[in-house]
Amino acid sequence: MYQEVFCLSRGIEALRLLNNEPKEFTNFERSSAVRRRVVKNQKRPVLKRQNSRRSFDECLEKCGIIEESVNTVKDGYLKEYWKCLNQLKMIKIRRKSNGNAIVNKQLKQKVAAKEYSDEKLGIWKLRWRNRKIHPVCDVRIQQVDGGFFEKFGSLFREQAEFVVAQEQIEKQKVAEAAAEISPDKLGEESDSDQPLPTVESDEVSVASTDSENETEKDQTDLIATALNIDELYREVLFEILHNVGCDVSCEIGQTALFSYAQDAFKISNDKHRMLMEEAEQKKAPDLMINVEIIEAKDLRPKDSNGLSDPFVTLYLASNTAHRYNSSVKPMTLNPVWEEHFALPIRQNTSDETLCLEVWDFDPAESVKEKLGKVFDVKGLKGMRKLVKEIAVTATSGQHENELIGKANIPLSAIPASGMTMWYSLDKKNKIVRQGVLKVRIAFSSEKNNKVAEQEYRHLLRIILLHELETSKVAPHWWCGSFTPQGEQILTQHIAQSGLSPIEVAVCQYCVFAAIHQNHALSLTLFSNLLDKIVRAVQGSGMCEEDIKLFWDATKKLLPSCVKVIRKIRKKNTNEKTKMKQVTDVLRILNNINSLEPPPNFDLFPVMLYPWISFREEPNCDIPSIINDAVSQGALDWLNHIMENNKRPDESDLARLQNMIQIIQLIRSDLQKAIEFYDKLFQETVNFQYAKALYVFYQAKLSTFCEPEVVEICKSLKKLNYGYDQIDGDLSMDPLSEGTSLFELYLAVQRFHTLGVGLCPADCDSFHIKNFHEWFHGGVAQWLDIAVYKALQRIEKAVELDQLVHVDNTVKYSSSAVDTLTIFYQVKVFWQQLNWPDVESCYTFIAKIIDDICRCSVFYADKMAARVDGLGDTQDIYEKRFEVTNEWCLAINNIDYVRETLEPFTRDLGMTEVIEKICDLKSPLDGQRCEQTLENVIANAVDTVRNKIIELLETVVNKMAPSMKRLLIEGAELCDQDSNSMDRLMMYVDNNLCTLHRELNDENFNRTLEIVWNMLADTLEDIIQTNVDKRRPPSFFANLHKTLNLMLGSFKNPNDCDSCDALTRTEQTLRVHGLETTDLIHEVHKNLTAKFKNTTDSPFGEISVRAKFQDNDLIVEVMNARNLMAMDSNGSCDSFVRIHLLPEHKFIGIEKPKTKTHNRMQFPLYDEKFTFNLTCDQRQVEDALILFSVKDKDLLGYNNQYIGEAFLPFSEIEDTLEYITNLPQVHLPLDRPTESSLQTIEIRALEHRQGEKLAKEFLKKFKQRMGS
Repeated sequence: MYQEVFCLSRGIEALRLLNNEPKEFTNFERSSAVRRRVVKNQKRPVLKRQNSRRSFDECLEKCGIIEESVNTVKDGYLKEYWKCLNQLKMIKIRRKSNGNAIVNKQLKQKVAAKEYSDEKLGIWKLRWRNRKIHPVCDVRIQQVDGGFFEKFGSLFREQAEFVVAQEQIEKQKVAEAAAEISPDKLGEESDSDQPLPTVESDEVSVASTDSENETEKDQTDLIATALNIDELYREVLFEILHNVGCDVSCEIGQTALFSYAQDAFKISNDKHRMLMEEAEQKKAPDLMINVEIIEAKDLRPKDSNGLSDPFVTLYLASNTAHRYNSSVKPMTLNPVWEEHFALPIRQNTSDETLCLEVWDFDPAESVKEKLGKVFDVKGLKGMRKLVKEIAVTATSGQHENELIGKANIPLSAIPASGMTMWYSLDKKNKIVRQGVLKVRIAFSSEKNNKVAEQEYRHLLRIILLHELETSKVAPHWWCGSFTPQGEQILTQHIAQSGLSPIEVAVCQYCVFAAIHQNHALSLTLFSNLLDKIVRAVQGSGMCEEDIKLFWDATKKLLPSCVKVIRKIRKKNTNEKTKMKQVTDVLRILNNINSLEPPPNFDLFPVMLYPWISFREEPNCDIPSIINDAVSQGALDWLNHIMENNKRPDESDLARLQNMIQIIQLIRSDLQKAIEFYDKLFQETVNFQYAKALYVFYQAKLSTFCEPEVVEICKSLKKLNYGYDQIDGDLSMDPLSEGTSLFELYLAVQRFHTLGVGLCPADCDSFHIKNFHEWFHGGVAQWLDIAVYKALQRIEKAVELDQLVHVDNTVKYSSSAVDTLTIFYQVKVFWQQLNWPDVESCYTFIAKIIDDICRCSVFYADKMAARVDGLGDTQDIYEKRFEVTNEWCLAINNIDYVRETLEPFTRDLGMTEVIEKICDLKSPLDGQRCEQTLENVIANAVDTVRNKIIELLETVVNKMAPSMKRLLIEGAELCDQDSNSMDRLMMYVDNNLCTLHRELNDENFNRTLEIVWNMLADTLEDIIQTNVDKRRPPSFFANLHKTLNLMLGSFKNPNDCDSCDALTRTEQTLRVHGLETTDLIHEVHKNLTAKFKNTTDSPFGEISVRAKFQDNDLIVEVMNARNLMAMDSNGSCDSFVRIHLLPEHKFIGIEKPKTKTHNRMQFPLYDEKFTFNLTCDQRQVEDALILFSVKDKDLLGYNNQYIGEAFLPFSEIEDTLEYITNLPQVHLPLDRPTESSLQTIEIRALEHRQGEKLAKEFLKKFKQRMGS
């Protein structure tokens, strides 16, 4: 109950906002027929405006029932609801209406009260969020077609929006997960953190299937190592005995190192003792200390210009005579040298000290040269130094370098692996530091480099295999950290062998790559090593043999790297570890891609990479391999999901659901690729990972889905719907799987939209861009069936319509809402399709518009038939028709549906399609298409509008007999004591009040026009009938009086001006109601008005003067001009007779005439006449003076009529002036014409031929015409 009340209140508020109405309407105030007065202030609520243009949704909003209403709220759906609500909050989907807050509050209260306990309402939240129209239709209406339109309209859209919301939620989750394991965050983590194992136990061998042949060479190396194991072991023992560097003082003793080496080399005790003796007897090695002078900073100035010319002197404290000097860096306090020196160590390093001195070079200069520096002096202190130098040079002629500072470095403080450090420069008797010096120091020997490298590789392999075996480290875990014993042995070997850092890195890279084939190491290890090696390779800092070793190792490493890209979707790998692996792999590939492999070096042999697309010539193209690896990984994943998501059966529904599921999984994979890896691939190797995936997936989906969809759409043609069919078996509906078909359409559409964003430049070349063509048959069939089902539902809706208002704020009933619901669902379906092809889009829109127009006309016909026969009543007086609310609702319903047609077409996107047609073809074609659609719409609108007019005419025609009978009774019994007049007024009043109250303004105005025309026709019939019966004028006067009373009871008299027919009929009725004398005077008044417009008369002109003096009328006939010749001699014998009209008002007043003037066309009469009038005669309304000019016959019996003129009393002055002082009045002479006989007044007189007065007047009137 709450939902209905809520929706009703929402509808009322929406309607008021739409129409800008006050909250309280002013009802129509009916006028009292008895009191016969008009209520001036008749206000009606403005519910619709003529020619208003509103969107289709706004029209639907007026129904007051909103989609937020849910018919059945199942209890257990709350779990899904809260889940969906929280997720929607995460992605910040804003609520679009206050109704959401109300519903949420109510729902929370009900949850707290534990009123709900059932399950699943996945789309519940979306219903409230969308706030669209979804009328609560009668279930019986939906049963007609099994909820066909709901399935493909709102529910279809809600399902699509729910899927989109879920995709947004999934996207947000993926983005958050990607942010948590982004490379930036991974880089911030400590290297000491132990990553979790990322490969299952049965996958310890990363590339065991890909590198069988590569291991043959490794076996050869192992054999060679085994043959020289004793020598290598003896060398290790010797290095332990003769440790160099500060490492000697660490906690690891020699005994522990000997034990570790024996375990690593797997040497027996006897052999160990033997090799130990040989190592002890071996001569100590000749070591060198390598020193690199890098730079100095913040040196103290020693010259007068505030700078120095520094150079470095270095030597061993035990051999001060053997000194090494660097170059001089002139005029600087922050010199950069980067110079290398090698000093031989002749004795025990524990007691030796390296001395570093920084001097200021003082060149030999004369006094004159030193005086030339006076302009470069800086400060007072500099001036003192310059003066001192000049004095020394002048007295002794000598020059000496000045010490800036020195540093002493004990060799025992230098680790075996060497170090780089800043040392403070000090000076005797100086407390303040003199500057800092940066140096790099390391030990080395004079051993052959190639032998040293080979020994180091063998030693590194043995120690690493030993540590991997003893520690049982998981695959991909070991990242270069040895135990302290292993690290000490390797460090001493590097130091005493004299290996450079690049040589060490290359050896490690080769050994690690070989071991990585059988026991996966951390890829970070290789990435870091490559960062060092690549710079050396690019800078030509490596020999050819090392370069060959490097590329052979790279060839062994790459299969595992490529496998990481292919298996990027493995579920048994921690996401953080996987991201780190991918990052390292991409760094490795990027480094390798920056190098040029040796000629004819096949980096990617086909036997190891059978899936690569480029199979000819040595293949070293890293970007192509990445693309092939991504595509192969996607293919493996696609095969995997298809294998694990098999169809339960081969029905169309199962096939559709299977395709939807596969597309959703593929989209999820793409989303993860976008959020996790795409940015990483682009930034690291400049490869668009997500784009490559999409290109692969779209081709596979097109191949997989297109034939399936086309076949399913063809199967929809199995049933042929006929429009004569009323009931059908819904279980056999060919669109029972249609929901899934169009869900698939939306899924493919979203997939294509994703591709447009990923590949904007290439999307037009994809086959999937024409995906809509796969569904063309399904959409066309759906529209065919939709027409039939729409007509079925409309017929049922009209049948079940109770013809009552939907609510108090609107003026239509449920069938109109049900009909618009059909239109709305069709519109929603079309909008969800978002059909991309312009030409077929135009075809579909044209069909939809034509079908909707057809449904509108069909609804109008059914609605008219529904109310036919309603309103017929009978009482003690008569049987008559009463206008009912049902008739008004039927009219409003049809008009309401009509109003939505044009907005509906706009919402279908007709304008946009026409614009695209103009761009695609030509403006002329677009104009033709637009004109075609407009003609269809205009024809439908006109047809529906004509149906409304027909209904209104039917209503009025049903009222006509009663109104005619009541009008006649009113005319017959008007002056008698009868209630017929009251009954007439009440009948008209009640019916028109009902029409006024129930109809909108436009239709009510149409009704009034029809009523006026009906009254005009009815009165015309009554008048003609009673004229033929020679009814007295009193009858017509009473009828006129009755009509005026009736008109005044329901309208403003000024409103009748627009109805010409009623105006003419009312005039006719008024004329027939006049007495004969009044009727004759009406004829004269009409002639007066007509003669006033005469300017150039053929009959001549008469000049007169006239005035009133008290009750006397004085008239002076002065002359006539240009009178028409009446005699054969071309002249006339004229005189003027004066008449006062109307004659029955001036009885007893003589009709004087002037003298006759013979044979003159310009006679001068100059005669005065005085009429003594009574007060009543003086005040006669519309009185006239008629001047009749005649030609006198010889005998005086047959005078001829020349012409006449009229002078109204209203134009005569009442003055005491002499009449001679008044201006002349020139009156053109004229005659009645044939047209004068056609006036209603003359025709009324002709119907009174039985009256002597009328008969004589007509006879004289014709004589005055000159006939």
